[in-house]
Amino acid sequence: MRFLRHVIPMMALSAVVLPTSQAGAAPPRAAIYETDILPLLVARCGRCHAGGKKKGQLDLGSLAGIRRGSESGAVVVPGQPDKSLLVEVLTEGTMPPDGKNPPSKSEITRITEWIRSGAKTRAGDFSAGAVLTQEDVLPILFTRCVVCHGGREQKGGLDLRTRQAMLKGGKSGPAIVPGKPEKSLLIKRIHDRDMPPPKLLVDFGIRPVEAGEFETIRRWISAGAAHVDVTPDVATTTDDPLVSDKDRDFWAFQPPRKPMVPQVMTNEPANRIVNPVDAFLLKRLDKKSLGYSRKADRQTLIRRVAFDLTGLPPTWKDVEAFLGDKQPRAYARMVDRFLASRHYGERWGRYWLDLAGYADSEGKRSADPIRPHSWRYRDYVIRAFNNDKPYDRFLLEQIAGDELADFTTAKTISPQLQDNLVATGFLRQAPDGTGSDIVNTVVERFEVVIDEIDVLGSAVLGLTVKCAQCHSHKYDPIPQRDYYRLVAVFQGAYDVYDWLKPSFVPGQTKSKAAGRVLPHLTAAEQQQHRVARAAIEKQIAATKKTLADRQVALQKQHTEKQLGTLPEVLRQDLRKMLATPKKQRDAVQKYLSGKFEKQLIVTVAALKKQDASFKKLTTVTNNRVKELTAEMPVEPRIRALWDRGDPSPTWLFRRGQYNKPGHRVGPGVPSVLTDGKTPFAAKPPWPGAHSTGRRLALARWLVDPDHPLTARVMVNRIWFHHFGRGLVETLSNFGNTGTRPSHPELLDWLARTLIEEKWSIKQLHRVMMNSAAYQQVSAIRPAAEAVDPENRLLWRMPLKRMDAEVVRDSILAVAGRLDDSPFGPPDPVDVRPDGLVTSREAGEGWRRSIYIRHRRKHMPTILETFDLPQMIPNCVERPDSTVASQALHLFNDAMIRTLADEFAKRVTRDAGTAPYKQIERSYQLALNRMPNDTEREVGLAALEELTRLWQQKPGETGKTPPQPPAQRALATYCHTLINSAGFLFID
Repeated sequence: MRFLRHVIPMMALSAVVLPTSQAGAAPPRAAIYETDILPLLVARCGRCHAGGKKKGQLDLGSLAGIRRGSESGAVVVPGQPDKSLLVEVLTEGTMPPDGKNPPSKSEITRITEWIRSGAKTRAGDFSAGAVLTQEDVLPILFTRCVVCHGGREQKGGLDLRTRQAMLKGGKSGPAIVPGKPEKSLLIKRIHDRDMPPPKLLVDFGIRPVEAGEFETIRRWISAGAAHVDVTPDVATTTDDPLVSDKDRDFWAFQPPRKPMVPQVMTNEPANRIVNPVDAFLLKRLDKKSLGYSRKADRQTLIRRVAFDLTGLPPTWKDVEAFLGDKQPRAYARMVDRFLASRHYGERWGRYWLDLAGYADSEGKRSADPIRPHSWRYRDYVIRAFNNDKPYDRFLLEQIAGDELADFTTAKTISPQLQDNLVATGFLRQAPDGTGSDIVNTVVERFEVVIDEIDVLGSAVLGLTVKCAQCHSHKYDPIPQRDYYRLVAVFQGAYDVYDWLKPSFVPGQTKSKAAGRVLPHLTAAEQQQHRVARAAIEKQIAATKKTLADRQVALQKQHTEKQLGTLPEVLRQDLRKMLATPKKQRDAVQKYLSGKFEKQLIVTVAALKKQDASFKKLTTVTNNRVKELTAEMPVEPRIRALWDRGDPSPTWLFRRGQYNKPGHRVGPGVPSVLTDGKTPFAAKPPWPGAHSTGRRLALARWLVDPDHPLTARVMVNRIWFHHFGRGLVETLSNFGNTGTRPSHPELLDWLARTLIEEKWSIKQLHRVMMNSAAYQQVSAIRPAAEAVDPENRLLWRMPLKRMDAEVVRDSILAVAGRLDDSPFGPPDPVDVRPDGLVTSREAGEGWRRSIYIRHRRKHMPTILETFDLPQMIPNCVERPDSTVASQALHLFNDAMIRTLADEFAKRVTRDAGTAPYKQIERSYQLALNRMPNDTEREVGLAALEELTRLWQQKPGETGKTPPQPPAQRALATYCHTLINSAGFLFID
């Protein structure tokens, strides 16, 4: 890929026409920048790259600008036109991108020859007059040195973060002597490979100073160690030169405004208008001479609502209650009942966990280490949805919970304070391999930051912000500068030069063990942990005591036996000697000890050889102690993100490479989503706070009622999960390359409604699900399909297949083996001998899929088969595949067959042995309805035939006696039901 083709945005050409004599022939002398090149570049490229315009961070209107290069790096390499990006894009014709009035071949030749001859200027060489400053050196020192000589630690009293600090030096004297690199300790230590200390490179995730970096430092000091005042690039009250008002005119970058609800006249019974959602939809349908499909029956509706809101089938008791409710608001009340279910948070929390990239392991490395505390964030999300936590508060806590209240000085940690910290786990879900010293360099650290910004951009903003990491966004008006302003927002917590490893590491030094976890838990949880730990410690002590008592008894027997072989006159003195501590023995006892103690005392090793039962007891005890130790609860911590204050500077990384730093940038947000004249208002969240307040400012900006995207993106996701297609189909791309809204007025009406309803997600469910549109049948009408084959106008409800968790949880539910215990550490998974991955049975069965350990390298096979994503770093929309392995798994997997047997046993317990009743009960449990006459007839015939076949099959031999043929036939019938489309698809 040619970088500048994607890096330098559009170069609009000026209408200036150069004189023929200048443009047509090669210059008779070596070209000079000021007289021969500058006028050409300004004429051809100036509208985008001169006169204050710096698209792609490139200024071609000054020598300093050309020296500085673009966001892709150097554009001119003196003497090497083949390595100069300016020549590359002009020669290939990719710039100007519109191809209008490009430079002539002779002009391109002039630029090429100028570079080939050394890119001469009036001052001589291209670099003549260019002065290295501290900004050329500091990025090197921050990368290689400040971990030991920075804000957290200053070994030898040396701070290398500023020129002034280097002049002051440390215990050994000044680090630099301007103009005298040979007398500068910094140069000497680096040259002699004393610094960074080789033995600490791995521990601190740094690498030796490279030759080019060393030369830059040496040249800077040699030239006088120049210092310039630098102001980070931040938004100001003046117009933004990189983003225009025209850029902001795009529909998604304008605040949503609540439109008038359209008036729709209809005489069709199906085209009933329950709420404004229907008015907006029917207006579009009417233009195509289409209308709604008929209303679905109640059994279809309750199944649809139950799965949509809880991810579980409704109980037959639920179905009967709804069928028997003849009140006008029966449907609305049924929706409210499922919204009130605690299973609602498990269903809708899972959607959010996909966006966050939730996982119980770190990823990156093959070891895929476990995250022991990640589950707290999962539980926080489930509770937040169950409690209908306002979406604006939900975002505030997740993005900046640590800055909402002072947790550092709190005498007690309240549940709300703990929630604030746990919520920041939203920004701790990205794969993070920096727990290993080997892969804990700036590169790997920056990858974590990149992924978290990607999560924020795709989940909350609905923009492909990550495309601006290496260069300005190719399609959306997001300069690379704005990407690094977001990096600066996170710098107070995610400082790549001052890093914390992802987890607490017991037994290591304080600096290495700290980890990015917090101990700030409520008193109740701390007490719960102490009680649980004490209980296991008590079991371990009791287990060890049994062995110790046996050992003492055997040793005592040995001693008495040996004493019996010695003269009686010595026995009492020897017993007294053995009972006296060694340090307190007198001279006689020391003599007796030296002469007789080895004979009288038997070692544990000797006891094992002498006594087989003691050897066995030792083995059993040690194994049990290991088992109990493994069950010991992990020291409770919160996997949180918090601002540590005093962040390092943020430099723009050209091409996204840390070793190609550009200019400094300060915290900020994408300019296109602002008016371009409002500074980013970050300040410490409370007086005396050791926190930057940057993420809090970001969070408050996001939940501003006039934010163009926050509400739109969320209501679009909710609509997608109910109707199978977003109003904007590209759920996480509301930019120029995303799809336009199918119903823009409806999208904005829903966005404003969410805000007006105090950001209540449950209220938005009510609006969507109570609409007539949601209550339609899914049957296809050929005439409507001919007009709108993809159902974009929603003339019917779509048929949806269960997603991975719902498939597994529903099978467990109908089998009666679903343990609905909520919350807490995840249930482990095991790799079976056949290679399949399954979760362990817990309590009364198996818990819901959301409570299984989500380990990136060991995903439960049934969930992975049905498209559970791996989270790298997150999942904005799951694939919906139909592959043979899905049907094969449901048909052949041993666990599925076991659950089919349990399903059949449940049917027999509930309905008895009458086949007619068994078929009815099977349908009630699996399909949430009664069978029709044809289904009864087919079912009875199937059970009869299956019973006959099982009677002919000899019974298996084994621990479990074979079931009667009729029961085995019923199990096969139940197995068939859970393989049916009626079970796997939600109508």
